[in-house]
Amino acid sequence: MKNETLYQRALRVWGKEPQMLQVIEEMSELTKEILKNVNRKKDNVAEIIEETADVEIMLSQLKCCYQIADEVENYKIEKLKKIEKRLDEWEETHDK
Repeated sequence: MKNETLYQRALRVWGKEPQMLQVIEEMSELTKEILKNVNRKKDNVAEIIEETADVEIMLSQLKCCYQIADEVENYKIEKLKKIEKRLDEWEETHDK
C-alpha cells in the first residue's frame, strides 16, 4: 500500500498530465537503450536495468492514475495463457 500512496501523492503534487507524459518519456528512454544494445551491440545492461525500473514505476503510477490495476492484471493473465498455448503449438510442430 505504501507504493500506491506514493503514486497518488505524485499524481496530486505533479499532476496527471505531466506524470502521464513522464510515462512516455521513460518508455522512450528504455526503448533507446534496448536499441543500443541490439542494434549497436552496446554493453549497456546497467542502463537497461535503470530504465526498466523507471518504466515499471511509471506504469504502476499509470495504473493508479486510471484505477486499472485489477483489469490490467486480469488481461495479463489471459494474454499469458494465449502465449503459453502458442508456444505449446509451436514446440509441437517444430521440435520434431
